[in-house]
Amino acid sequence: MVVTPIETRYKTEMNALFEEDAKLRSWLEVEVALAYAHAKLGNIPLEAAQEIEAAAKKVELARVNEIEEEIHHDLMAMVRALSEKCKKYGGYVHFGATSYDIEDTATALTLKRAIGMMRKRLAATKDLLKSHAIQRKGMVCVARTHGQHAVPTTFGLKFAIWFCEVERHLERLDQAEAIISVGKMSGAAGTMATFQGKGYEIQELVMNRLGIKAAKATNQIVQRDRHAQVIFALALIAATLEKIAKEIRNLQRTEIMEMSEPFGSKQVGSSTMPQKRNPHKSERICSLARLVRGNVAIALENIPLEHERDLTNSANERFIFPESFIITDYMLKELNKILAGLQFYPENIERNLEMTGGAVMAERIMIALTDRGHGRQEAHELMRNCSMEAYREKKKLLQILLAKPEVTKLISKDELEKLFNPKNYIGESVEIVERAVGKQ
Repeated sequence: MVVTPIETRYKTEMNALFEEDAKLRSWLEVEVALAYAHAKLGNIPLEAAQEIEAAAKKVELARVNEIEEEIHHDLMAMVRALSEKCKKYGGYVHFGATSYDIEDTATALTLKRAIGMMRKRLAATKDLLKSHAIQRKGMVCVARTHGQHAVPTTFGLKFAIWFCEVERHLERLDQAEAIISVGKMSGAAGTMATFQGKGYEIQELVMNRLGIKAAKATNQIVQRDRHAQVIFALALIAATLEKIAKEIRNLQRTEIMEMSEPFGSKQVGSSTMPQKRNPHKSERICSLARLVRGNVAIALENIPLEHERDLTNSANERFIFPESFIITDYMLKELNKILAGLQFYPENIERNLEMTGGAVMAERIMIALTDRGHGRQEAHELMRNCSMEAYREKKKLLQILLAKPEVTKLISKDELEKLFNPKNYIGESVEIVERAVGKQ
């Protein structure tokens, strides 16, 4: 019976990289590379490396698990299962290595490949955000700060900001890939003693074959600051996905309803309230982001291990590596579907722009008064008082201003009416979008 939902509900293509058989194949890949390094240096016959390579293709997970049941050591179970498949040279399997020479090097291969998959998914998110930014660069809406109507902005600018954030995440993934793509062949305490003076050569040969770099110095393990950086990069991505999903959720509120995630013709929002169109996909993204962020704390705790190593990182890494990658990948996949089908409601966007009776244009009038000789601070206080008066009396701000001689002596009625058009007060928003994401 499956217990974890990352095997069912939240499963993606990423799962294949972290399945037990995939893990076993990565270990075997490193063992084969080690055998060929020894053969290259004349430590073992070339035929031994060739036999080990052929035998690695025949090792079965079931047999490894069977051996582990007896000896209680997963890596050594693999070594014995591989040796069993060798007819002549099984004694050369794992020659000179310690468990984490194999495990950490294999983990580097897995995480490197996982980052590659993540990069493709995130690049698709970036493209969708760019498309929305360009398409909606002139779609004026009300900006909200502290949950209050502020000044006009555009939906294009919202998407451009998210686009830039995702761009930075792609850079962070590149950095994370570079920092994690290292392995080791340095033995039980990092001294390379078992390789009898050929440690550096063996390590370089193994890593060159595997397409990663050799760590400059290690103890029994590759240091966990590298792995923590990878998990942190995923957590940052997850936080941005939550940020976008939360904005969609909030703008889908019944009383706002400026945009909404797609809703299928047969989709059910509530088991008891038939009218509901709950933004449950966006909410799910926000929920899962908390899980990914939580794994950062665990990854940081794995850095200060005791002496040359202890095993307190091992068990939790079986959770946090696959969990963080699979969940982040699922979140990206879901957000991309939402972005592809995102719905906008222009009549509600327009209604919300006008909801405060022009109060969102108070800043613009303040600037206009200052341009005409009013002191900036005095203009601010005047507009603050007029805005509060309009709010109390439930009038439009323009009505209040037209009754103020200190305003009308500087700005005519026709000018004031033009100044209250929110679509003419979006500053450099269009150019900002075009500079950030490019023109169509």
